[in-house]
Amino acid sequence: MQQIEVADYVNERTRREQKCSGDAYRRDRKLFRLIFLIFGVLCMVQAILNVSLRLKLHKISSHVEFNATGVIDQKKEDQGEKDCEGKTSHHYKLLQERFNALTRDHDLCKNRNTELNNRIRNIEDDRNRLEILGELSDVLPQACPPGWTEINSRCYFLSTEQKTWEESRKDCQSKDADLVVINSEQEMRSLYGLDGDSLVQFWIGLYKPTGTVGWNWVDGSKLTQLFSQAVQLDFNRSKRKECVEMFNYSSWPARWRNLSCNTRLPSLCEKGVNY
Repeated sequence: MQQIEVADYVNERTRREQKCSGDAYRRDRKLFRLIFLIFGVLCMVQAILNVSLRLKLHKISSHVEFNATGVIDQKKEDQGEKDCEGKTSHHYKLLQERFNALTRDHDLCKNRNTELNNRIRNIEDDRNRLEILGELSDVLPQACPPGWTEINSRCYFLSTEQKTWEESRKDCQSKDADLVVINSEQEMRSLYGLDGDSLVQFWIGLYKPTGTVGWNWVDGSKLTQLFSQAVQLDFNRSKRKECVEMFNYSSWPARWRNLSCNTRLPSLCEKGVNY
């Protein structure tokens, strides 16, 4: 009987221990579940906080980025406006300079055109005057005929045909003139250079009438000593040498020489100017 009680007591103790172990296990399990649940809740809270924080940071970042972008865009816009204004100002200056250059060219062309028009008018006036003179020349006589040389309002013609003194005078008279009569040293100097630097030799209107001692001009005047400084006289006293020629070399003064009137020489004719 006692053994049975002991065995029961032992079994009862064992069962009691098992029961305590089971309760402890259940308590540990509940605690573990609670801890796990708390940990899960904490994780969810942490995730929610993380998401909220990220959203907040993203919003702040977006706002800051937007503001920064706006500032940058504003700066770019301001800079663009400045660049545009600078380019516009530069283009305006270039256009202004081009306009000024074109204005100057226009003024130069205008002045040149005015000058050319004035020259054209002057040429037209000269042409009209020449036409009038041409018309008048058909009505009025020429001052000196063609081939004659005008010197101090007198006309001179140096003939190249060689004739006697008398033939030469008649030839001059056929031209409404006569052999030259030299009245001054100035006229002598002008006649001396009539044919340039070449040798000039011709009859002049000076002769000695038959039976006289002095020398006469064809106009009836007497030879005087007026040309003693301008003429080198080379007269021969032979009675056959009664007409005078004039000739020159390269040096002054001119030389006069008496020859036979039958000598054949060119002649110098003279007459007044026809106005």
